[in-house]
Amino acid sequence: MARIRIYLARHLCTAPRPQKEADALAAAGHEVSVHGVAFDAESARRDGEIARGRPWRWEPVADFSRAGRAPCWLAARLRHRLARDWFSLTGRVTAGVWGYAQSALAAHALRNPADLTIVHSEGGLAIAAELRQRGHRVGVDFEDWFSRDLPSEQRSGRPVERLAELESELLRATPYATTTSRALAEALAAEYRGPAPAVIYNSFARGPEPELRPAAGRPIGLHWFSQVIGPGRGLETLMPALPRLDFAWELHLRGHCDPAYHRELLALLPATLHPRLHFHPTVPPAELAAAIARHDIGLILEDSAIPSRNLTITNKFFHYLQSGLAVVASATAGNEEGLARATGAGAIFPSGDVSALAAALNCLGSNPDGLLAARRAAREAFVSRLAHEHQAARYAELAAAALAR
Repeated sequence: MARIRIYLARHLCTAPRPQKEADALAAAGHEVSVHGVAFDAESARRDGEIARGRPWRWEPVADFSRAGRAPCWLAARLRHRLARDWFSLTGRVTAGVWGYAQSALAAHALRNPADLTIVHSEGGLAIAAELRQRGHRVGVDFEDWFSRDLPSEQRSGRPVERLAELESELLRATPYATTTSRALAEALAAEYRGPAPAVIYNSFARGPEPELRPAAGRPIGLHWFSQVIGPGRGLETLMPALPRLDFAWELHLRGHCDPAYHRELLALLPATLHPRLHFHPTVPPAELAAAIARHDIGLILEDSAIPSRNLTITNKFFHYLQSGLAVVASATAGNEEGLARATGAGAIFPSGDVSALAAALNCLGSNPDGLLAARRAAREAFVSRLAHEHQAARYAELAAAALAR
């Protein structure tokens, strides 16, 4: 049994992938702890609920969510902002540029190194590199292509070149390197001329069978979700497509939405259609599958021009299949890879193409029998080959290889 530590730079409840990793490694007999950052009281409560009864420990390294800690949280945010501004002015990379509590996370990891330390964020790459220099075993999850994750206009203050150096170094340094799709694995290997990381999809347990109700006689439910409902996520393409739909529909958006962006979205849609939009708060992970299953078509609207978003398969895709939703997805390499493994489960449209999105939705929404068949195909593909149970053992295999070094 080895001692394994997993580091995040956020709340546990926003990180389903490390939860599944911790479950799998603990089931293999290892002593596992997960460490991150807490800053929101409700999210901290959800973190505790998720960790309760699990065979591993959740221990936030920096907890700003407790009463009286608001000044510390404000100071952490200020340090992060100043570090990014300093980098923009000088090109110097300091710890604060990586996140709100990078120094605390790094100190925790370096003070008592584990037999294997696995990192999940771009700041984690810097921690892993320092641990490796000191002779410790490390693992990296390339949940995103960190150095190519944002549009160019949002890269100010981010040490993109340093991120690429760390990615290249760590990809070669450990057999415990994982990522979210074959497309992303192959791109990382080609770019850095190293071994391809192991592909472990952002999938979930099979879960209970959803009730797949025919859509006849009721509006068809369209569903999109994220932690944040905001710009740059494809919703600006979706809104002008909705008036072109020739079937009864409702759109359900789930996530935190800033009031100003809420108004922007409504402004993109005729006022007569506003009652068909429903905004929902996030729910605990244990409730999400049932919430999604109340709808019919899941929307994935990623921007194919951003390499990381183009190459990954998001957890949305697997959530939709788990809950038996048909999928309408933008034409990214990751979405195409996913739908190729779930034949008949949905449709692809060119990213940003309003007319093509409306046509794809009409093809499903105007044919209730075809929509029900797509939903059944989605669930069947998930259960037969894409659920987490089909790949969980890979984590233990990778850990064994890393620990043998």
